[in-house]
Amino acid sequence: MGYREIYEEWLSDTYFDEATKLELKAISGNEKEIEDRFYKELEFGTGGLRGVIGAGTNRMNIYTVRKATQGLANYIIACKGQEKGVAIAYDSRRMSPEFAREAALCLNANGIKAYVFESLRPTPELSFAVRELKCIAGIVVTASHNPREYNGYKVYWEDGAQITPPHDKNILAEVAKVTSYSDVYTMEMDKAVSEGLYHVIPDEIDDKYMEELKKQSIHPEMIREMSKDIKIVYTPLHGTGNLPVRRVLKELGFENVYVVKEQELPDGNFPTVAYPNPEDAKAFELALKLAKEKDADIVLATDPDADRLGVYCKDSKTGEYVSFTGNMSGMLIGEYILRERKVAGNLPKNGALVKTIVTTNMADAIAEDYQVKLIEVLTGFKYIGEQIRLFEEQKTYEYVFGLEESYGCLAGTYARDKDACVAVMMLCEVAAYCKKHGKTLWDEMLEMYEKYGYYREGLSTITLKGIDGAAQIQAMMENLRKNPPKNFGRFNVKAVRDYNSDERLDMTTGEKTSTNLPKSNVMYYELDQDAWCCARPSGTEPKIKFYMGVKGSTLEEAEALLAELTDELMKLAN
Repeated sequence: MGYREIYEEWLSDTYFDEATKLELKAISGNEKEIEDRFYKELEFGTGGLRGVIGAGTNRMNIYTVRKATQGLANYIIACKGQEKGVAIAYDSRRMSPEFAREAALCLNANGIKAYVFESLRPTPELSFAVRELKCIAGIVVTASHNPREYNGYKVYWEDGAQITPPHDKNILAEVAKVTSYSDVYTMEMDKAVSEGLYHVIPDEIDDKYMEELKKQSIHPEMIREMSKDIKIVYTPLHGTGNLPVRRVLKELGFENVYVVKEQELPDGNFPTVAYPNPEDAKAFELALKLAKEKDADIVLATDPDADRLGVYCKDSKTGEYVSFTGNMSGMLIGEYILRERKVAGNLPKNGALVKTIVTTNMADAIAEDYQVKLIEVLTGFKYIGEQIRLFEEQKTYEYVFGLEESYGCLAGTYARDKDACVAVMMLCEVAAYCKKHGKTLWDEMLEMYEKYGYYREGLSTITLKGIDGAAQIQAMMENLRKNPPKNFGRFNVKAVRDYNSDERLDMTTGEKTSTNLPKSNVMYYELDQDAWCCARPSGTEPKIKFYMGVKGSTLEEAEALLAELTDELMKLAN
């Protein structure tokens, strides 16, 4: 059936409500829009759904949410996990409460219990709740840091991490089998409650989550000592971070916490930012204005579902605020934990630092310095969460810290996903430690560069929407595979890793070895001069991402090398 026939079916079928039909009638003369909404099903990827909110098979709406949930329900039943139930959370985006409710009622109609937060919560708290409530799975309705027109749906398994093999592929297969809306079940809320299928998650989960966050603090006594001296500006960017972040900072003793008033309350329209992403400098405009008024030491922003953290810190020499990448803030927290635990004598002998393949190689240098195991995983924090489970099952290593370049990290094992709430808390502790010793976070970062090398990383993204865009992205990846470059300007390729074929090719010897990681559509180039670059299509957006990293002997040299490598890589992309 073609896209036009599916469009007509949605207009005539009594299954779809009148509001949906009115929205579709409004685009009757726009063939391109009709095609985009109906040329395919919204893809249920290895993490779940993400798409533009609206009517159509290629959009986020109650029908696509129900359909995905039916596939998940079928898999849970096959695993005999319906009695364990599913925990559900949602963020501040438009339609998030409605999508959470629809998912819960679909599960209930299949005889599966649902435990739903009564209001918005951070994604990492959902990860915590799955394990705390001993659920078989979890769902969080969020589109993370995407623009306001998006929403999404992420699936977690009983270990508290986003779904990894074999569950991801198996759930994907079950979702693909649900081809008709007549195979999708739902029920009325009152009936679900009366039958003991729909439950509201109690407030005690918030309290337990908060206690776990506070346990990660290494020097609570030092925080109390510096509580009046350190000044913190924070913005939740209209998302879920406001209450938990303020609560944990208050309970630890931080007294001077200033929240950006205009961005304090949840609002899925994100009225003060076009793009609610703490990686974007524009998202910090209001926070930096407040920071200058208050003479803040540190400026922090969390994304709508509070799993990513963006940071600015004052440079005491210039008085200006310096932007920190996710690699930089992650390394500041990671080294602080390793250093202070080593001093205290409780750094485990079998400790492990876990990072993704596109995260800074400074992590490797720090792991070597503190003699902990460095483990690399594919892009996506779910693979870091998976390692925590494997450490526990196999009794191999003890997780110390994990991070990814995209502004996400996790201290502790209470959750199995990146947590901006704990990252805020830990970075404020590091800032307090620095202030006690007459330094700023920027001074501390410069000392780390001097010690380990001036590592700098970058990311360039090309967005290609629609049918043609998907084909162009695929063509780019195929070209990189069939015609592997021998160099990127002055940077010679030492080895090529093709994670799709699980093959690492040494360009000098011709030797081929395994990447020892799961299959993924990623090309990675090991370069001389301690540099690297990587190409990877996004799993959630119509984008292809190009990552790169260099190491210089000074900050200026590293910046120049990074700019040069970025230019060379983008020439190849174009």
